[in-house]
Amino acid sequence: MQLDLGSDPRTDILRRMHAALIKKFDRIVRPDDKRRDPMWTLVQGVIGAQAKTAVSNANTDRLIADYGSWEKVLEAPTETLTVKLKTATFPSIAAERLQACLQEIIAQRGAAKLDHLETLDTADAMAWLETLPGVARKISAGVMNTSQFNRRALVLDAGHRRVVQRMGLVPGKADTARAYDALMPILPPEWSAEDMDEHHLLSKRLAQTLCRPKKPDCASCPVRSDCETGR
Repeated sequence: MQLDLGSDPRTDILRRMHAALIKKFDRIVRPDDKRRDPMWTLVQGVIGAQAKTAVSNANTDRLIADYGSWEKVLEAPTETLTVKLKTATFPSIAAERLQACLQEIIAQRGAAKLDHLETLDTADAMAWLETLPGVARKISAGVMNTSQFNRRALVLDAGHRRVVQRMGLVPGKADTARAYDALMPILPPEWSAEDMDEHHLLSKRLAQTLCRPKKPDCASCPVRSDCETGR
């Protein structure tokens, strides 16, 4: 007979954390009209390394507006694309990675589309995405969660990962993939894809305002009572 050992206590911590962050920062809900198509979301992730979201969004919008298709972006001279991405943190690297990623997608699928991921479960879709140049766990989860796919996948950036590491929810030296693998099984089962998106955005806000890399303001933190570091 299999014993019911109850839920993981970290699941309740995540529930309390979510409620406390909403109380502190209010709701952060992504409107449906802000969910872009998966290719746009992928491109935004590939060119957005260490850049502010607004900058990456603007660059992605400008590329598709200027070239008309992602196939045309691939055909553009890399030097020209680098100039187009001058506001990115690393313009030349962003241009090279984007074109390498687009080239691989088109080679495999015949066009710059991700429609085939609709038929895959989320784990398999993310695994396929992570075979592409420049795509790791944060981007693959972002494509599945924040795009029109709207799947249950938790996006983790450096700030969010720092928060859950300090709280003791994931190992202190875990990279994004290990942190994701540790968190997904303990997320509240009732959380929807939208809840996971909001949880990331709230955790990101906490990391930017209070749980900073240096001199975190633990005294003002709304989740201090559940945080190993804060206590």
